[in-house]
Amino acid sequence: MTGQLRHMLRDDDVSHEEQKQILELGMKFRENRFYKQPFAGPQGVAVLFDKPSTRTRTSFSIGVAELGGYPLVIDKSGSQLGRGEPVADTSRVLSGMAYGIVWRTFGQERVEEMAKYATCPVVNALTDQFHPCQILADFLTIAQFRGGVDALAGKTIAYLGDAANNMANSYLLGGAVAGMHVRVAGPYGYLPDKAIVADAERIAADNGGSILVTTDPKEAVADADCVFTDTWVSMGEEAEYAIRSKPFWPYQVNDELMALAKPDALFQHCLPAYRGKEVTPSVIDGPQSVVWDEAENRLHAQKALLTWLVGKQRGDDALLA
Repeated sequence: MTGQLRHMLRDDDVSHEEQKQILELGMKFRENRFYKQPFAGPQGVAVLFDKPSTRTRTSFSIGVAELGGYPLVIDKSGSQLGRGEPVADTSRVLSGMAYGIVWRTFGQERVEEMAKYATCPVVNALTDQFHPCQILADFLTIAQFRGGVDALAGKTIAYLGDAANNMANSYLLGGAVAGMHVRVAGPYGYLPDKAIVADAERIAADNGGSILVTTDPKEAVADADCVFTDTWVSMGEEAEYAIRSKPFWPYQVNDELMALAKPDALFQHCLPAYRGKEVTPSVIDGPQSVVWDEAENRLHAQKALLTWLVGKQRGDDALLA
């Protein structure tokens, strides 16, 4: 049976129902880590890293192995991409050998070019613009603690901090796909791209959700079901922390802000976290924090995503359920 080659490059590459299908698979992988093994053989999956990683490297490496495959992990210094080989050439080479390509890189255009020439599924494991694998894990975490995948639609989520970064973009798009009420708060000069907001508003309207972009952190967290944040300084900008962090202090997730959310609101952080900066120790180490389940759910969500993509390519409906 002939299938359809699909990729996950940004959060709106799947529909509302497809996102639910992936998350339902993720819940089943939480219950049984060997629920499906689409890469049994073992079949190889190329996992490329242009940026440092702990959770992404661990979850994809272990995940591909638990799916019955072989994770071929390649750092930038160990590939010809690091020496200037065209992405299109690398894509053609990897596609002839691997059954999937996972790439953590810089510009979004890089994963898009990889997918353009690939004959196997390509997964964005983080770019400067989007982080769709993290959002799947975050939503899987909400489903785990708050009534399952069907309960996601209608939930209110709030993201605070650098609202112009990849996490904010992915919460906007991924939350819109899920039918959530998404609120993103950050200071002037650090708000999301208007084109991404417009895409999110259009998608949210189709799925019963809504989008709010604000500079008021209290407005964002009011009665929220889940509060998210991220580091204020991206990789490579650590030397500028004192300067870059100054506009973000009003957006620190602390006990006062969490008290404005629902009494049982969850707190999530994609990690690594800087206690005393974007979040206080009392919140991230407190009873509402689910960051360790969230980190583990990277494994289950990514296994679900890879299984779903392979099922679509092979036309194998048994892998989609």
